[in-house]
Amino acid sequence: MGWRNYYMDVIFVPFGLVIILAYHVWLWHKSQSQPSTTTFGRDAVGRRRWVPAMMKDIDKKNIVAVQSLRNLIMGSTLMATTAILICAGLGAVVSSTYSVKKVINDTIFGAHGEFMVGLKYAILLVVFSFSFLCHTFSIGFLNQVNILICTPQDVKSLVTPEYLTELLGKAILLNTVGNRLYYSALSLLLWIFGPVLTFFSSIAMVLVLYNLDFVAGNSNSSVEDFIPSGI
Repeated sequence: MGWRNYYMDVIFVPFGLVIILAYHVWLWHKSQSQPSTTTFGRDAVGRRRWVPAMMKDIDKKNIVAVQSLRNLIMGSTLMATTAILICAGLGAVVSSTYSVKKVINDTIFGAHGEFMVGLKYAILLVVFSFSFLCHTFSIGFLNQVNILICTPQDVKSLVTPEYLTELLGKAILLNTVGNRLYYSALSLLLWIFGPVLTFFSSIAMVLVLYNLDFVAGNSNSSVEDFIPSGI
């Protein structure tokens, strides 16, 4: 198969993925430099205050702490289960005797050869698998926090608020990466029907995520503006 059959897949799909990657690099930069402008920055500030507050009065707030962490675990479990089920479904389609080429024979644009069909399913399997791994690692960290946050506090305790805040931050980061890989895989799923759909769905996803990730107003605020004096 010549370049003529591949050029739309080679141009539109990578360009759509570059748009998604560039957006998340910019989002990370804004979260680090201007945390008040993004939901992730504000959440990070809130977590740094939430963990010490829970540990300071754990006898009265243990139910609140455990329930909050359980909700995060349930969300990660749902996403991990969905991702691995999709992987199983894709694996069943690829290994079945039914010709997967029939599904995309009617696509208007893009390559239809067996190599390209196999490549599409392989990339989808890899992305969904990494999403599953990120969510399972996140669940592991959340379980650690869930247990350690109720441990008795004394001068010699190794379980400090800073340590638990670091663990919770890792869990949230892995959960976020898993979610974003999952969203990107849903965009790549449309590649089965042509690269143009993948490109436009990537742009649409970035627009939706922008409205969810950024907070209007207070663009010049810093982290200190959210932390009262004395904390």
